Amino acid sequence: MKTKIASLIALFVISISVNAQIDRSKMPEPGPDPVVKLGKPETFKLKNGLQVIMVENNKLPRASASLTIDNKPYFEGEIAGVSGMMGSLLGRGTANITKDEFNEKVDFLGASVSFFSSGAFASSLKKYFPEILELMADGVKNSEFTKEEFDKEVQITLDGIKSNEKSVTSAARRVEDVLTYGKNHPFGEYTSKESVEKITLQDVKNNYNTYYRPNNAYLVIEGDIDIKATKKLVKSLFSGWKKGNIPAYTMPATTNPKTAEINFVNMDNAVQSEIAIINNIDLTLGDKDYYAALMANNILGGGGTARLFMNLREDKGYTYGSYSRLSQSRHAGTFRATASVRNMVTDSSVVELQKEINKIRYQKVSAEELENSKEEYIGSFVMNVQKPRTVANFALNIARYNLPKDFYANYIKNIKAVTLEDVQNAAIKYFRGDKARIVVTGKGIEVLKNLEKTDYVIKYFDKYGNPTEKPEMTMPIPDGMTAETVVNKYLQAIGGKDKVMAVKTTMMVANATVQGTPVVMTMKAAAPNKTSQVVSVMGNTMSKAVFNGENGYQEARGQKMNLPAEQLAKAKDGNALFKDLGYTSGKLLRIEPLEGKNAIVLQYKDTEVFYDMASGLKVKEVETSKTPDGKEVKTPTVFSDYKAVNGILFPHGIGVKMGPISLDLKVSDLKVNEGVSDADFE
Repeated sequence: MKTKIASLIALFVISISVNAQIDRSKMPEPGPDPVVKLGKPETFKLKNGLQVIMVENNKLPRASASLTIDNKPYFEGEIAGVSGMMGSLLGRGTANITKDEFNEKVDFLGASVSFFSSGAFASSLKKYFPEILELMADGVKNSEFTKEEFDKEVQITLDGIKSNEKSVTSAARRVEDVLTYGKNHPFGEYTSKESVEKITLQDVKNNYNTYYRPNNAYLVIEGDIDIKATKKLVKSLFSGWKKGNIPAYTMPATTNPKTAEINFVNMDNAVQSEIAIINNIDLTLGDKDYYAALMANNILGGGGTARLFMNLREDKGYTYGSYSRLSQSRHAGTFRATASVRNMVTDSSVVELQKEINKIRYQKVSAEELENSKEEYIGSFVMNVQKPRTVANFALNIARYNLPKDFYANYIKNIKAVTLEDVQNAAIKYFRGDKARIVVTGKGIEVLKNLEKTDYVIKYFDKYGNPTEKPEMTMPIPDGMTAETVVNKYLQAIGGKDKVMAVKTTMMVANATVQGTPVVMTMKAAAPNKTSQVVSVMGNTMSKAVFNGENGYQEARGQKMNLPAEQLAKAKDGNALFKDLGYTSGKLLRIEPLEGKNAIVLQYKDTEVFYDMASGLKVKEVETSKTPDGKEVKTPTVFSDYKAVNGILFPHGIGVKMGPISLDLKVSDLKVNEGVSDADFE
């Protein structure tokens, strides 16, 4: 026992001495870059042109087969959607097995087999793989396209289109593609109700017989396989798949606008705006600046620590997430920066997205950002390269893109070689915020007014990408809503009509600053229409206006002038305490957004009155008057900061704009039924 205790003590002392030698204030030095050793795939080619890639990996008793038909995209035109429908009908019964028998067999073996317009996929346990591969090959070569299954698929497709009719996200993606590529481009066309109804069963068969051919296809098999036996199996199953002449197609060129512009899509049901800043690029896997472009995009919008996310979500709180994507393509690549944001911050989000795009173009990223981005990519690469399917996909990419055999073996080295200058040059080349389409899909009535302040040219499109006019900036007035109901809701909101009618006098003192000079305004009123308004500076009266119910005057700088007949008539007609009581005879004009909320607009004579639709409170008035030369002048007054006095809500913030002068009044004292006498109106 003593020996054991002594040993434990010795180990404890040793551990202390070892820990004492570690300086935990310093970050550990990174180890050497991992050496990636990719297994060499086995490849061969059938006489029909099918290229086969096999990767053996015995870690798990599973195997899979992935068929990729690498056709150049083509334009489907009036029958857009025919290839997708063909892909959906593949495998629904063949010349050798019915649809139900096929599905039952796959389920019984615990496997999966799927087909699509550009290929097929099958996966199972090792012992069932030959049988599953045979089922996949049968579906690829011998699918029967029956009228019954075709009619079902047509209805499923039409139901899907109908269910997405009001989807803001679907409309946004559709229009983004239409505008980015053009309607006559394979990437810009979309499946519509009209195109589906024109597709015939013969069109589907023609598409299959024309494009679903082996002479431009790759079959990738990976997992716990015997290479020799699998090669023999593939030859027996796929050699009978006949090759064909795939039509040549010249893809239209894509272009960017000469200067950045907003393309707006109005969706009245949008509760948030979908924003996508898009420009076309020419970038293909393996290009000289491919790695630098990857790093630039990762730093800008590659994830939760990238600049877009940190700005629009973490800093501003505009969205749940904002990202960018650089899509390399042999045919038509794109750069996209996206965000789904609240309506009221749509314009601000556009500004911030463009700010970040321009910043990474015109200012070098930091060395720390680049190093972190490299480590992230390298770490992900090392993790994924352990998966046999990743190795198989690498081999497929090398074949499809005609890449050097050591492309992925040198991946880490090429990532590490990217410099700060490389990142900036890639950003300048590919992130064309200055020549981008800023596609905004949202509720025009709530977002356009502020978008117009961004100084971008705005073009309008419907949800199918067709040019259209600017949407109406008003909403219909609900059935049953009248001027009287609006005013009654306002009276109820401020305390109730009974309390309002009990008010006989009010006295209000408000403070403001005019051109740097403190001003005090004292306003008194008595039922039904007596008013007094005194403006003082430094305790001295600068102006005064009084109306005693019959007559009135204005006084300023020692000069007194009686109110003209027009002003007298207006004063007699109004209610000095709550002029809204007279607005019940007004007319409702429209509903429009105001500071992120909807307001009902009521017109009473020469004044438009805005009431908040939700709270019922009055938020604004705009009075229209005419100058001596006949010009119309609008004077807006904004009401805010409602507070209760004697059980009634009064605005304690009043903003008045008179030409170039803005008067921001803050109420410091307000009394009800006290502080007012008849002498105030003499």
